[in-house]
Amino acid sequence: MSQAKGDRRERELVNALDEAGFAVMRAPASGSATERELPDVLAGDGETFYAIEAKSSSGDPIYLTGEEVEALTYFAQNFGAKPRIGVRFDRENWYFFHPADLHVTDGGNYRVKKETAIAEGTDFPEFVGESEKVTLNELSSDDDGPDEDVLRVLNAVKQETMAVEEAAELLE
Repeated sequence: MSQAKGDRRERELVNALDEAGFAVMRAPASGSATERELPDVLAGDGETFYAIEAKSSSGDPIYLTGEEVEALTYFAQNFGAKPRIGVRFDRENWYFFHPADLHVTDGGNYRVKKETAIAEGTDFPEFVGESEKVTLNELSSDDDGPDEDVLRVLNAVKQETMAVEEAAELLE
């Protein structure tokens, strides 16, 4: 059952990457089709190439063996791709991690919790270059406060000394 779900999730990822403009392929039965360890998905957009190990879970933490991560990193390095771990929890989107950013357990395996994926992972739109994640810390450090001219215009509208239409023209 879980293998079928995993295959379905991999195909879902391949289709989403394809729709985002990537050339993409899924390694059929990766891990069992050949003696060589292959990533689950290869994707590239002409500038950036990824070797992705895709994992999904109903909500439990996702674990990868040290061997899986080592094989992914080795393949990606030799292929000229960036290694990424793609994780998808039920009712959530895909999140991506560089292997070095994953939690390593005492036994040498790797773990991704759902909360960690949501808080720290690269979401799909950012992964494919459609958006860029901005944290609250980044916002507060870049923000010098509200623009004084904008505040004056908004205050004039509030005090009804300026029409909304006039304010809109000024603020364009």
